[in-house]
Amino acid sequence: MRRLVFPLLLLVAAAAPSLAAEPKPKREPTPAQQAQQDKMRQCSATAKEKGLHADPRRAFMKDCLAKRSAG
Repeated sequence: MRRLVFPLLLLVAAAAPSLAAEPKPKREPTPAQQAQQDKMRQCSATAKEKGLHADPRRAFMKDCLAKRSAG
């Protein structure tokens, strides 16, 4: 029984710091990522207004994003 207790205590002691660590702060998106997210939101809102679903929506989104990134 003593042979099991010592390794278990070592395992708990080794894992304790990782359990008490603070979570990493959320990173803010880069300007390029933010611009892409904005394009996606705008194109998605337009597709929703038009009532597009499935393949027509995919085609519209592809075209919309391509136009927005070009100009």
